[in-house]
Amino acid sequence: MKFATKAVHSGSYHDPSTGSIVPPLYQTATYVLDEVGKDKGYDYTRSSNPTRAILEANLAALDSGKYGISFASGMSAVDAILRLLSSGDHVISSDDVYGGVFRLFEQILSRFNLSFTYVDTSQPEKIAEAIRPETKLIWVETPTNPLLKITDLEVVSQIAKEHKLLLGVDSTFATPYLLRPLEFGVDLVLHSTTKYLSGHNQLIGGVVVTNNEDLYEKLKFFQKSIGAVSGPFDCWLTLLGVKTLPLRMEKHSSNAMAVAKFLEDHPKVKHITYPGLTSHPQHEIAKRQMKDFSGMISFELKGDIHAGINLMNNVRLCALAESLGAVESMITHPASMTHAEVPEEERLKRGLTNSLVRLSVGIEHVDDIIEDLELALKKV
Repeated sequence: MKFATKAVHSGSYHDPSTGSIVPPLYQTATYVLDEVGKDKGYDYTRSSNPTRAILEANLAALDSGKYGISFASGMSAVDAILRLLSSGDHVISSDDVYGGVFRLFEQILSRFNLSFTYVDTSQPEKIAEAIRPETKLIWVETPTNPLLKITDLEVVSQIAKEHKLLLGVDSTFATPYLLRPLEFGVDLVLHSTTKYLSGHNQLIGGVVVTNNEDLYEKLKFFQKSIGAVSGPFDCWLTLLGVKTLPLRMEKHSSNAMAVAKFLEDHPKVKHITYPGLTSHPQHEIAKRQMKDFSGMISFELKGDIHAGINLMNNVRLCALAESLGAVESMITHPASMTHAEVPEEERLKRGLTNSLVRLSVGIEHVDDIIEDLELALKKV
C-alpha cells in the first residue's frame, strides 16, 4: 500500500452500526463491562480508547512501524522515552535540540541522576567519542530545531548497534512522508503531532513509534500509569489532519524551496539554512535519506539583532507564533521564544544567535508569502 493510501485508510474502519465513513469519536471516560472479569478490551480511557487505538495504528503504519503510542504532547512522549532509563544512565543528545527538551533534560531529569552530553550529531564521529560505559541512549533530532542540521541515520544506527545503545529520533520536522527513521535501524521515532501530522494548529499531541515489542510494552505501561494520554477528540482531529499529510508536505516543501531561494539571493540576508539548498552542509545526506526537504527555514539578516526583530514585527501574512508545521506560515524568534530557557552562553555555543529567525512556511500561495517577506524586509 502506498503512503498516501495509508494516510487515508490505515487503522481506520467504517462504523458497522451506521456505516459512517469517518470512524466514530469515542468521547468517553469509561466503559460498561458485561460482567466481572470480562470486558471488550476497554475499561477506562486512560488505559485505552478506540479512537486513540485507530490513531496509533495509523501513525505506526505511516512510519513503517508495528506499534504506536499516543501521548498528550510531544514533550510527554519524550519524557516517556527517557523513563526507559535508570538512575546513573547517560544520554548523548543532538546539541541543537528543541529548547523544551533541553529544559526537560537539564532542569528535571538531571535531578534524578541522569546525565547528558550534547554533540553535533551531524558529525557521527562526535557521537562515538562521547560514548561512556554508562551511556544508554542516543537522542537525535533531524532536521534539528532550529538550525536544521541533518544526521546520517544509517551511520548513527550502526554506532548505536555496535555499542548496544538505544537510538531515538525526533522526526517532527520531516514527518513520515519525508523520512521514516525505523527503516534506517532506529529503535524509537517521536513526532509532535501538534505540528505537521495534525497540521492545522488545532491541538497538542505526541506519538512514539517502534518495531520493538519490549519497548512498546514498557511505553504502554508508562502511558497508562502516568496518564499523559491524548484525549479522544484530539486523536480524532489528528486522524482528519493526517489524511492530507502527503498533499500538505509537498506544498510545504515546494513553497519552502521557493522562499529559501528568494532569501538566499536577498541583499539583506546574511545567512540562510535550508536542507534543500546545495549550500546546506548536509544537503547530500538530506537528499539521500529524505523524500523532500520540508517547510522549515532558518536565517539571519545583516546588521544587529534588531534587524531580525524588525522583520518579525513587520510581517503581516506570516504569524509571529511559537509553533510550526501548520497550514499557516509562522515566524519565530528562537532566542526569546522556543529556546528562551536555554542559557545564552549555551545557545551561542551551538550557533543559535540572538538574531536567528525561524520560518515555518505554510501552504498559502508562495507569491503571497514572498511578497510579505519582501515588504517586511524593506522596513529592516
